[in-house]
Amino acid sequence: MNHRFCGILCLIAALLSVHQATAADPARPNIVVIVCDDMGFSDIGCYGSEIETPNLDRLAAGGLRFVDFHNNAKCSETRASILTGLWHQQSKNLKQPGHVTLAEVLRGAGYRTMMSGKWHVADTPPQRGFDRYFGFLSGAINFFTGADWQTGENLMRLGEKEFQPTDDFYSTDAFTDYAIQFIDESGKQNPQQPFFLYLAHNAPHFPLHAKPADITKYRGRYQEGWDVIRQRRQQRLKALGVIDSTWRLSDRDPKVESWDSLNPKQQEFLIPMMEVYAAMVDRLDQNIGRLINHLQRTKQLDNTLIIFFSDNGACPYERLRSPGVQPGPANSDIAYDARWANMCNTPLRLYKQYAHHGGTLTPMIAHWPAGIQARGAVSPYTGHLVDLMPTAVELSGAEYPKKWKGEQVLPMEGVSLVPALNGKQTRDSHPLFWEFSGNHAIRDGEWKLVAERAKNWELYHIAEDRSETHDLAEERPDLVKTLATQYDEWAARTGAKSHAKSRKSNPSTQSQLFDLKAIE
Repeated sequence: MNHRFCGILCLIAALLSVHQATAADPARPNIVVIVCDDMGFSDIGCYGSEIETPNLDRLAAGGLRFVDFHNNAKCSETRASILTGLWHQQSKNLKQPGHVTLAEVLRGAGYRTMMSGKWHVADTPPQRGFDRYFGFLSGAINFFTGADWQTGENLMRLGEKEFQPTDDFYSTDAFTDYAIQFIDESGKQNPQQPFFLYLAHNAPHFPLHAKPADITKYRGRYQEGWDVIRQRRQQRLKALGVIDSTWRLSDRDPKVESWDSLNPKQQEFLIPMMEVYAAMVDRLDQNIGRLINHLQRTKQLDNTLIIFFSDNGACPYERLRSPGVQPGPANSDIAYDARWANMCNTPLRLYKQYAHHGGTLTPMIAHWPAGIQARGAVSPYTGHLVDLMPTAVELSGAEYPKKWKGEQVLPMEGVSLVPALNGKQTRDSHPLFWEFSGNHAIRDGEWKLVAERAKNWELYHIAEDRSETHDLAEERPDLVKTLATQYDEWAARTGAKSHAKSRKSNPSTQSQLFDLKAIE
């Protein structure tokens, strides 16, 4: 009897132990992915900027800043990889089968799925797994009217229905309003249900539209010009511990003049563009603060993983469709050009659409109080957008399907970022690749092979030259050959352009400048 009684006691103790262990396990986290649009590497305070971003800085102080996280250097292509965990060539921006979206995978795992903001890929969010959606379907809009930048038509949607903006509409505010509304709806319907929120802001993409009070805050801050501010940002980046001596300040884009070479009228023409751009980033940060505060008030912040990054580097396009109108109001239609973009990408080379770091390397912040122990740390872990799907699958306990709607689903291309969130410093051998519009690259460990469209390969030892300033291609032809073979094998597998095909293309015209000769 004593032996039986002892056995029963041991069984009860074991069951209690299992129950307590289960109760102690953290609940599956809410997952919030915040994407901004066309923002440079050093455009927020915790990455060296003079632009005031206290809310993003707060997330960084309570989480991790990544200094080697990459996008696809272009709007739609980045969004395709965010949503599918594949290289964008594999889904053709969601136009061809063989993929499943984050929303579809997480909804299958019991998550409430919500999106607010810019879509810019095929189909619509409700058709691709999102329970709730507010935003616009195209690539750029008027921030004050919601009208599509290219056509002028209304592509704003609430669910599948056309949405009519009110007179006080401003897209950055509206996207946050609906994100918070969707979170509240989810909590009321099922407080225990975790949620996935994809918040895709269009700020600070052109046109340069900002509210007057935000613009006023930055009047006079850019009188010194890009040369002085680039140097200052470089110093701040070092002081913050974001960069070290391996991040040399790249030379000013050879197409861009020195600030002091411009006459006062030319400077006067260019300065307001950066003032308004800064105001747009500031307003973006204010709205991220609204979301953070709401999560905190509703006691959801601790177990919410927030990931923030930009869809590509700073944009070098020259846009001036409203001559004589200052940037800022709804009737202005202006973008800054490669001059300010070169500064916004300090200390990197090149821009949006290029496979160099100025196109692909983004500030990335991860915040999750219940899951990230190293608060305020800088992580050197090498990551890419394709890693978001396996990260979400691991954290949610979801099953990544082999088939979706009768079609075979391609396997995930990335690796989970959970080890990085737990403090792992380096990625296991897992090469990264890029190709858009003939600009292409491969990164394998400490080495990167990269080429602009119509140009030869360049080779950089990233461990010693993060800003890609010293080309070693002629010194290491063996390594160029090895990496080039890897790239072409990947290109053949995914449908990307081979190096040979890109080499035969016309040279890139993506880096653009206003003609200042008429401004005397």
